[in-house]
Amino acid sequence: MIIVSDTSPITNLAAIGQLDLLRQLYTSVIIPKAVYSEMVNVDKIVPGAVEVQQFSWIKVQTVVNSQEVIEIQKNHNNIDLGEAEAIILFKELKADLLLMDERRGRAVATSYGFNVTGLLGVLLQAKKQDVIPAIQPLIERLIATADFRVSQQLYTLVLQTANED
Repeated sequence: MIIVSDTSPITNLAAIGQLDLLRQLYTSVIIPKAVYSEMVNVDKIVPGAVEVQQFSWIKVQTVVNSQEVIEIQKNHNNIDLGEAEAIILFKELKADLLLMDERRGRAVATSYGFNVTGLLGVLLQAKKQDVIPAIQPLIERLIATADFRVSQQLYTLVLQTANED
């Protein structure tokens, strides 16, 4: 199974000490070079930056068709380079799942028919596979420590889906 991730699922899970969930669920995760740069080559400390440099199960891969990345950014305003590269890398690798939280990036990826899930979907899968006992405490930590934003409607739906309502 080939998993490609954008920045936010990695940084948010790292912020609450749960990055290993990705390894437990997917064995390995591929990030495009732009995502790596967004985490490592910045002036501030980013959760997960050390891990993406050290963990062998997080693999960095360069997008082959950089022109397609430019086209996506040109045709879809507000798509950042990491999102655009993640979408094109997903396409190039014929990946199975794209991890992305940003609404605009997800909309572009789903318009191509790609299989996309966000951090809440990862948590639901982790609960379903008995990797974690409950989702609610993790969402509460994400909100409190990682500035994670989730609507009340989605929060309620996720808890209902996880049988935690």
